[in-house]
Amino acid sequence: MIRRLVFVLFLMLSAWPAFAVNPDEVLADPALEARARALSAQLRCMVCQNQSIDDSNAELAKDLRLLVRERIANGDSDAAVIDYVVSRYGEFVLLKPRFETKTLILWGAPVILLLAGVAAMLTAVRRRPTGFTGTPLTEEEKVRLAATLSETEQDSSR
Repeated sequence: MIRRLVFVLFLMLSAWPAFAVNPDEVLADPALEARARALSAQLRCMVCQNQSIDDSNAELAKDLRLLVRERIANGDSDAAVIDYVVSRYGEFVLLKPRFETKTLILWGAPVILLLAGVAAMLTAVRRRPTGFTGTPLTEEEKVRLAATLSETEQDSSR
């Protein structure tokens, strides 16, 4: 009984983002609605910040979804809709920032950090001493080592 209840609860919660777009927001034309959903998936909810407005239940996300659908219904292109939203809310509203001069550090930082890591590893490997750098064994140590090795060989042959 409890397993079924947990399973039903899991199914309900796993579909939670699907309830973000309300039926009253959906456009009548399926092609325009598909465009609106694709654009909504690219825009960040300013309240939730790690969800798209398509997935968010926040009131601001709903307003943005309606704005996107209104602009599409008025005949704006996808780029014009995105530009309009960015002009009102800034670049942060984009889940995937544009590749521009001001975002060059954002896009280039992973590559720079990867190259710096590889260079640090190569430097560490090159500085590591190679071969034996300790002092050689004395005659007494050599004799003790030979005796220990011969005892080990005799024990293993038994």
